[in-house]
Amino acid sequence: MNRRRLIALALAGLGSALLGGCSTFRREAPRPGRTTLDSPLVILPAQRLGTYLVVEGKWDRGGPWRFLVDTGANTTLVTPEFAKRYGVKDDLAAPAAPVTVFSADGIPVSLQPVTIRELELGGARFERIAARIYDCAALSAHLGVKIDGVLGFPLFRETRLTLDYPRNRVVLTPNRSEALVPGLSVPFSNANKTPLISIRLADRTFIALIDSGSDGGLSLNPVGLRPNFTFGPREGSTVGTLAGDRPQQIGRLAETLIIADYAFPTPIVELSDELSSIGGSILKNFSVTFDQDRDQVTFYRDSPAPILTPRRRSAGVSFAKNPAYWRVAGVVPDSPAATAQVESRDLVTRINGEPVARWDFSRYEQLINTADAFTFTFLNGTSETEKRLPVFDLVP
Repeated sequence: MNRRRLIALALAGLGSALLGGCSTFRREAPRPGRTTLDSPLVILPAQRLGTYLVVEGKWDRGGPWRFLVDTGANTTLVTPEFAKRYGVKDDLAAPAAPVTVFSADGIPVSLQPVTIRELELGGARFERIAARIYDCAALSAHLGVKIDGVLGFPLFRETRLTLDYPRNRVVLTPNRSEALVPGLSVPFSNANKTPLISIRLADRTFIALIDSGSDGGLSLNPVGLRPNFTFGPREGSTVGTLAGDRPQQIGRLAETLIIADYAFPTPIVELSDELSSIGGSILKNFSVTFDQDRDQVTFYRDSPAPILTPRRRSAGVSFAKNPAYWRVAGVVPDSPAATAQVESRDLVTRINGEPVARWDFSRYEQLINTADAFTFTFLNGTSETEKRLPVFDLVP
């Protein structure tokens, strides 16, 4: 399973590749019309799906509604169903132009603007939210949970936002709170309220986006950095971008990554020609607090010890998911899957004898990390063929 931005169309819909890194969205995004917290401390239980945090809200007869929190996105996305129920029909503001992106199949997808009347998450209420309409079906199918939207960073402009990964929760406090936040703080490096911070690779400093909408670790643009590797980089899984699918370039560095004085010796990185970013595989080690009023982000963890990056395991294939089948999006070269002649666009109906619908995101990821092999059932016309594929170390 490829790491970075889920898979296929779901990848293109979430973070910097679409909403943080696309020049269309470079300007400062609008804040919600009004944000109200019922108390000085609003704690939202979050469901952890891999390294993604999903929060839930229900405030009328609709829902419950589930949203993925994406600090790498500078707009909020909602499904057509949600937009129909809560969209403002008499909005007098000048309408924003639609934005066209491309699905994993190269099909143009237009993201229409909408103003959402309200959104409630526990004791937090957001009103008149500028959003885009996005069909989250592919994202829902991949995660195994119905997702109704993606909450972009500007939604939390009037609050202090904490993504508490170790405790599986999201915490909101007033943005002008005087309460002290434990940990090590780093300033935002720009005036547009985007979580871009300065980090270090050995003795070189560079800028990276804090992107909770990515499940990868460090996505590194190597220009000017001349990184040294102990392994790779090698071609890995297939990842999706606005320009379509492309093979991942992944390896293990020979140097130490420093984020707010926390050390990651010899981390695994994915090379990118986009802005460098820090994804959920790194963020999961911390409680991360974003203070947009003070233009800073604070990292906290119980131990100051160096954080080791485990090996990256793979079944050699990445998928675009549907409830009835998974379509092979890419095959890792020189992997057991390539040797077994698995090809892009092959269809898988069962894994270890069970229908793919039973393999949600977390269960499949756990199997990759623990199993020695998978048995995939491939659909060929009306017949099915089983292939047993070993799990291997993509990056030791």
